Amino acid sequence: MFNTEENIYGNLLNGKWIHNKENLIHIKSPINGELVGSIHAMSREEVDEAINIAKKAQKEWALVPTNEKSKILHNVADLLEERAEEIAKIMVLEIAKDNKSAISEVKRTADFIRFTAETAENIKGESLPGDSFPGFKNDKISIVTREALGVVLAISPFNYPVNLAASKIAPALMAGNSVVFKPATQGAISGLYLAKAFKDAGLPDGLINTITGRGSEIGDYVVTHKDTDFVNFTGSSEIGKRISRITEMKPILMELGGKDAAIVLDDADLDLAAKNIVAGAFSYSGQRCTAVKRVLVTDYVSDTLVEKIVEEMKKVTYGSPLEGNFTVGPLIDTKSADFVEGLIKDAVDKGATLLAGGTREGNIIAPTLFDNVTVDMRIAWEEPFGPVLPIIRVRNMEEAIKIANESEYGLQSSIFTKDINKAFYVASKLEVGTVQVNNKTERGPDHFPFLGVKSSGMGVQGIRYSIEAMSRVKATVINLK
Repeated sequence: MFNTEENIYGNLLNGKWIHNKENLIHIKSPINGELVGSIHAMSREEVDEAINIAKKAQKEWALVPTNEKSKILHNVADLLEERAEEIAKIMVLEIAKDNKSAISEVKRTADFIRFTAETAENIKGESLPGDSFPGFKNDKISIVTREALGVVLAISPFNYPVNLAASKIAPALMAGNSVVFKPATQGAISGLYLAKAFKDAGLPDGLINTITGRGSEIGDYVVTHKDTDFVNFTGSSEIGKRISRITEMKPILMELGGKDAAIVLDDADLDLAAKNIVAGAFSYSGQRCTAVKRVLVTDYVSDTLVEKIVEEMKKVTYGSPLEGNFTVGPLIDTKSADFVEGLIKDAVDKGATLLAGGTREGNIIAPTLFDNVTVDMRIAWEEPFGPVLPIIRVRNMEEAIKIANESEYGLQSSIFTKDINKAFYVASKLEVGTVQVNNKTERGPDHFPFLGVKSSGMGVQGIRYSIEAMSRVKATVINLK
């Protein structure tokens, strides 16, 4: 997989690890700037090779029985569990995730892969009689099956380089596709360890081929490639919109940004709300699409809720993941830290009340809490992808819904209330993919549908939904007379 002397990681092509020492990208740790390893920035010609290999391998894979595909995926899950600590060590260095969370991600990925295999085994076709539609006799039967799409391009983000890669790869394979896997540059080494688990588990050669490189050089090329049959992307809304524009008729599935709101009503359990809001806002430094990114609280309970959030934030720790399992660590790069720092400065300059944090050391932003945030502040609308939480006080439930829906994003929202009728009412009004009742915004469980609207995504994920998205319906009509 890698050249131990020079710490160069190769790409998996047709079952072999190919090492190219030219045009290297050096991946440095967000923690201390030290070199984690180097990867090859592939050319368009090398991308062509990877896609062509995948295209050829897919034809035979589509004919492999589902139960045999399932056995291989169970082998992958076993290997990931065995290697959880090894992979977690790389993740800590490469993306500055604490060791406990990194191990948890790998183990969750193993569970995801097993569930995917079992779900695919239970997806069934159907038969439809012609006479169930008015005017037709019982002389036709439609046999409905699902077929693979071909070559799936899986593009994963830095923040969950194992889990969000596997969430694309495993359903694609179980649907009968081959995969060209492009991990985020920062996170690529962790992704290559995942690819290695698939290879070592006995996946036939050519069904996963990895490509590494700069999006500016090969990004547009690979998503528009004539032999890329499906694009599955997780990343920023800006890049997602570009993919949507340039791919034209190509089917896509995208998970993009969010500005998830936690709405707290007069009758909410404020202890529960404060606990969930803080946990949802600051886990992995807030670098999660489903992080709680703003609080909309009614005036009647705002003072009490703010006091409880301030108290809950005392439990949030921050520091280097090499020194402990801190809630908040370094952001992924200096550019990200600069952006968050800019949001903080804008809020301070416009009169927000800084209740905690606001300081920076290197790429570590101290867990930051603002009260009295107004809608003219950037932090009210822009996604920080960092450990900053704004509190916006509102007059009533309707104003909270209005502000929540004015966002360009529509991933998730939380509603905290003891009144189930209010919960359903607010949920019905919010323009998001998922509404959490009395809980923080979050991704799992992984068999639930997961989606965003507006600038937060296209299509539906979740194990069965992902398998269906990466396959197509085929109808064969039997004419009986």
